[in-house]
Amino acid sequence: METLELTEGASQKLAQREWREAPSTIQLSEIISALSYALDLTEGQHMGHSVRSCVIGMRLAQQVGLPGADQADLYYALLLKDAGCSSNASRLFHILNADDIRAKRDVKTTDWTRVGWESLQYALSHVATGAPFLERMHKLLQVAATQQQDSCDLVKVRCERGAYIAKQLGFAAPVAEGIQSLDEHWNGRGYPDGFRKTEIPIFSRIANLSQTLDVFYTAKGPAAAIEAAQKRSGRWFDPDLVKAAVSLSNTGALWSGLQSEDLINKVVALEPEQRRIEVTEDSIESICVAFSEVIDAKSPFTYRHSSGVADAAVEIARWFGMSAREMKMLRRAALLHDIGKLSVSNAILEKPGKLTAGEWTTVKAHPYYTLEILKKIPGFGRLSEDAAAHHEKLDGSGYWRGWGADRLSRYARILAVADIFDALHAKRPYRDSMPIEKVFAILRDDAPHKLDLPCVEALIASKTNSEPSAFSELEIVQAVQS
Repeated sequence: METLELTEGASQKLAQREWREAPSTIQLSEIISALSYALDLTEGQHMGHSVRSCVIGMRLAQQVGLPGADQADLYYALLLKDAGCSSNASRLFHILNADDIRAKRDVKTTDWTRVGWESLQYALSHVATGAPFLERMHKLLQVAATQQQDSCDLVKVRCERGAYIAKQLGFAAPVAEGIQSLDEHWNGRGYPDGFRKTEIPIFSRIANLSQTLDVFYTAKGPAAAIEAAQKRSGRWFDPDLVKAAVSLSNTGALWSGLQSEDLINKVVALEPEQRRIEVTEDSIESICVAFSEVIDAKSPFTYRHSSGVADAAVEIARWFGMSAREMKMLRRAALLHDIGKLSVSNAILEKPGKLTAGEWTTVKAHPYYTLEILKKIPGFGRLSEDAAAHHEKLDGSGYWRGWGADRLSRYARILAVADIFDALHAKRPYRDSMPIEKVFAILRDDAPHKLDLPCVEALIASKTNSEPSAFSELEIVQAVQS
């Protein structure tokens, strides 16, 4: 592919606006703990749930004398326990015909294994909540009839996917196994395999108790958390682990620092020293790819969207002769640009009709969450800003901050064009995929007032193996300035 030649002035602009270099060393735990905040969104939990669960779990492991080598693997099993959470979101939405994120959030404080008022109340609050009465009653009966099989299937998909991601990231088998059996219960009535007692991996037993303790602690306080653990001891949880939790709670050690503003630093410090891992460029790429798949698994309509945006963005960057380093950082921003969309329910993502004002407000908030998650990663400060600006427009009509041309870097401009290109070219709940010629026409109609014209023309030229339409030196400079 040819490279678009830049004038000397434009080249100087490029040189002056180099992306900041990342710190010389970054620990794997720093990246995984930051990205775990996205998993919390999908589960409907307060951001930091996975990190707090990790802190609780590591304290339990030390209390029961888990060997140091095992603690190192447990550490990552705890942080990645929800890695497969997005893979069952669409299925859950279609089973319940209601908000999947709200359903996931509230089930964490419900003892759904016991038939009674608590489980009935949960069903009444989360099944077909917006449907007419008769339709809703029919759906409730349908859900009740298939509840056990559906629950098993949902957990199986989630845990198998989470275990796969752990393996994809290169973690040892015990980490994957800990994630795979996260929802098994001490009495053998959990999922997906019905393991009981010590058949359940110790990592899974610790993680299941830890996440429940955090959910109740965050929602209702430490006393309620311990009460829930004791009520489920011998049914859901290993009694010895519950005793360890009670002991730590009595001294206050279990909950210390969980509300700290520097929680990520605390969890990074908990990683067993003998197993601390510094990431390489290749491992950062693997993490970005893995989490882009987590993002796109949220809905069948976003399948491969993140990688599609990344490919389009790199094609534009290559036309402008950007450096290998810049293209690498741009690709990472593209792969993770929609990580905040894990905060949006599938009831909205897969809605075939027009969104309500409230639903649209929820959608427009997702770039904010992208920024909040990515900026927690060392060296991702600039990247997080550009990734979060992928819906901004040059005339200030975009979202979530309404930034205009003077605030949008070349990377943000490229991402905006790449995102719209892939979204229009893909199938959506409310329309079929568009022919590529129509996509090009829409992009050109929005340039240069909304979209950057040189970026649009570079993408079209790349996709059609042709020369980009002529534009002035001034437009080139505008395309590459930040």
